Amino acid sequence: MPGELVLSYAQYQTVFNALSFALASMLATFVFLLVVQGRVLPRYRQALVVSSMVCLIAAYHYYRIFNSFTEAYIANDAGQPAQAGATVVYSLVNGEGFNEGYRYVDWLLTVPLLLFETVAVLALAQKTRKSLMLKLIPASVLMIVLGYPGEIATDNLTRGIWGALSTIPFLYILYVLWVELSKSMTTQPNQVRKDLNGLRLLLLATWGVYPIAYLLPQLGIDSAEAFVWRQVGYSVADVLAKCLFGLLIYKIAREKSFADDEAFAAQEIKEAPSSAR
Repeated sequence: MPGELVLSYAQYQTVFNALSFALASMLATFVFLLVVQGRVLPRYRQALVVSSMVCLIAAYHYYRIFNSFTEAYIANDAGQPAQAGATVVYSLVNGEGFNEGYRYVDWLLTVPLLLFETVAVLALAQKTRKSLMLKLIPASVLMIVLGYPGEIATDNLTRGIWGALSTIPFLYILYVLWVELSKSMTTQPNQVRKDLNGLRLLLLATWGVYPIAYLLPQLGIDSAEAFVWRQVGYSVADVLAKCLFGLLIYKIAREKSFADDEAFAAQEIKEAPSSAR
């Protein structure tokens, strides 16, 4: 981000709290998904393991993002606590500013894993699973790689070009999730089909936040406001797309476990705490 960026006290606190919220959410969901591994049949645990990995990877990167933000943005009163109405001035620390690249490294790892866990929880035939993975994983990597040059671009034209290129694999992923995955959903239990449809809608809703936040500078919003709302948008979307998504994967795994094994279902209903059902 070129030049000097001045944030108001409220703007600084907004970003600070959004990053803190995302970090806490990722850690809490990671712990939960590890604890409930035994609440589903073994064939569905791989999906929960991947979900927990997604949250752990995201938590690590949010820790780095949070540290990068607090180290890059310092109060303009020589380190004294900022008061309401004061400003926090962006300044380079050890030659480095706020590192937006952490988000893209995170997405490069977690987005393919999110798509993998979506397919893994269905326990599809190997041929079908492999076909879906060969379509979804490369497209997700291409989407992230093409988006990064635009994120760090200093002019709107370059940002728009890379954003448009990144949208192509994004639309292809949506096509596969809606058309190709729908063919595999016909063999799933009725409630699982409903939850999978909700899962796809969640992806559409949360992933739709990213391009909006990405294009804020081109919508006439000033640099400080664009920066703040981009960080808030990315953080909220990440929590929904990773934490809530992981909890829905767990719910689907439970439903499929119950449908596959009546004895397991009876035992779980009898013994499981209400919060784990």
